[in-house]
Amino acid sequence: MKRERIADSVGQGRLLVSDGAWGTLLQQQGMAAGECPEQWCLTHPSAVEGIARSYAEAGADMVETNSFGATRFKLAPYGLADKVAAINEAAASLSRRGAGADRWVIASVGPTGKMLLMGDVTREELYEAFREQVVALAKGGADAICIETMSDIDEACAAICAAKEHTPLEVIATFTFSRTALGEFRTMMGLAPDEAARQAVAAGADIVGANCGNGMEGMAHIVAEMRRAAPTVPILVHANAGLPQQVDGATVFPESPEQMSDRLGKVVEAGASIVGGCCGTTPAHIRAIKQWALRHPHGNALS
Repeated sequence: MKRERIADSVGQGRLLVSDGAWGTLLQQQGMAAGECPEQWCLTHPSAVEGIARSYAEAGADMVETNSFGATRFKLAPYGLADKVAAINEAAASLSRRGAGADRWVIASVGPTGKMLLMGDVTREELYEAFREQVVALAKGGADAICIETMSDIDEACAAICAAKEHTPLEVIATFTFSRTALGEFRTMMGLAPDEAARQAVAAGADIVGANCGNGMEGMAHIVAEMRRAAPTVPILVHANAGLPQQVDGATVFPESPEQMSDRLGKVVEAGASIVGGCCGTTPAHIRAIKQWALRHPHGNALS
């Protein structure tokens, strides 16, 4: 089934809902600390497909894939560098089955962990690793490539170019920002939200945004900066369920589904047109976000 482009749907005034955390749910399914999450696409396919289905049933319009760390660089320490194609194709196929025919599958592509600045890798090596991954994700049935949790614009642009040049899919590029001592938002590499949006769009991204690093409340300022730099490009937000806290030695994300959805208004008013979750979010959070979106189906995303 051929689905409408995500950007076209947003252009018609729709406020779309994305899914939530994958690592959180994989841990709930029994994934052990230190285990390779992406290998579950091959060893526990029913569990992975079930996570995609749970988000679709919660009301997500789009579902990610269990492929965040499925480049050769991230898989190599697990002895899985030769499984890049198999894992990514399976990841997309499982999310496609779980999401159903009417929802978009946005295939997750995360950082490689290698730093150009430090000479760990060349841009050509990054490009080739991303090319290998995105081609397999497209083959598995993804509708878009979601390049996420980026901090280095050069790495992000290598991934964007690989996806645009080797697949017919839409490309989403999101970055992770933290507030500095001066109150500004920057990535770990010092990249500001407006510059991230500007350069990602110039490289070919169809959708830009922010994920992780902040709860929904902290995303409004980031979105506003991106909107000024990219006034006509859809903006996606995958927020954490609040800022992480340490409770009895465990990391806890404190925002309830109701608290998270109650904070959506400012993010949408700032310009977000696709909203979902990252660390700590569950189908319950996405269900609450969907209910908010149904009450505000058009928001102010492109106003």
